[in-house]
Amino acid sequence: MKVIFDEKQRLHDPRFRLQDGKVILNTDRPERVAELLKGAKNAGLELTDSVDHGMAPLAALHTPRYLAFLRTIYDRRKETVPDLEEVVPSRISPDRKVHYSYETEAQIGYHNADTSCPISAHSWNAIYWSAQTALTGADAILAGETRCYALSRPSGHHAYPEVAGGFCFLNNSGIAAEYLRAHGHRPAILDIDVHHGNGTQGIFYARDDVFTISLHVDPAGFYPYYAGGAQETGEGRGFGYNLNLPLARGTDTDGYLKALDRALEQIAAYGATVVVVAQGLDAHEDDPFQGLKVTTEGFARIGRAIGSLGLPVLSVQEGGYMQPCLHANLTSLLGGLQSA
Repeated sequence: MKVIFDEKQRLHDPRFRLQDGKVILNTDRPERVAELLKGAKNAGLELTDSVDHGMAPLAALHTPRYLAFLRTIYDRRKETVPDLEEVVPSRISPDRKVHYSYETEAQIGYHNADTSCPISAHSWNAIYWSAQTALTGADAILAGETRCYALSRPSGHHAYPEVAGGFCFLNNSGIAAEYLRAHGHRPAILDIDVHHGNGTQGIFYARDDVFTISLHVDPAGFYPYYAGGAQETGEGRGFGYNLNLPLARGTDTDGYLKALDRALEQIAAYGATVVVVAQGLDAHEDDPFQGLKVTTEGFARIGRAIGSLGLPVLSVQEGGYMQPCLHANLTSLLGGLQSA
């Protein structure tokens, strides 16, 4: 089993995060990379470099103006704000269907859902290679690998076609799934992050050629708040092709696995030929977000359950933040997946 990673993904070093009226250090620290690589190494994975697939696979899901924004906004904004450290919105667009402005401050507010996605001088390089890492993992599956782990950082599952949020800029799992679909697969995206994959849902909501499933804390009282209810099942051709399994805050491993069984049953019924796992590790009992109570050993059980489908699995890293068990949780999950 391979772990795909590019060193340029460490370059995104966000500082700003607004919480309860206070500016605090952003949770998505580049130090996560070392912990995740340690976890992958302990699981016996072989490190492989990412390969550049260009812009086209990114533009299959994200609009050209959004991709141009991510690539250029720091330099453009710095022309008017010489001492700029990070691009952070000071306003959020209340209606994205009315007017699109090319003025930098207006674009910053249009393309952000919240203030958790600061963009600094080197962020685009990391964002771009995070997506390329997921695509390289998809290539490994196409080449015959049955298991592959893409260490994509920054994460992606909160990213919509042209809106960043929740530490996410490009929807890496969705990009990989769309790439696999274009190459003949029938993908299911299984999101096991503690937060609902609202961006992924938004991208595929009206489609029936990618089945999207998310297990997460009930958004009635947990980020992202405005999406993730069980009643959200898709629309148009996609009606019935989106499955949300919201869980009560504090649900333990056994409760999680019970919901996962339902998800796996529907993935099998869909006739999926590959599973893209939006692999959050933040369901752990000691994660800073304190949403669920999955144990380290519980991640091995989750991995074995997913592997029991008998399908190729591409795991794309999402959440899971700095805490003593982070690397062990990844080792446990990947070990369970490999043993199935």
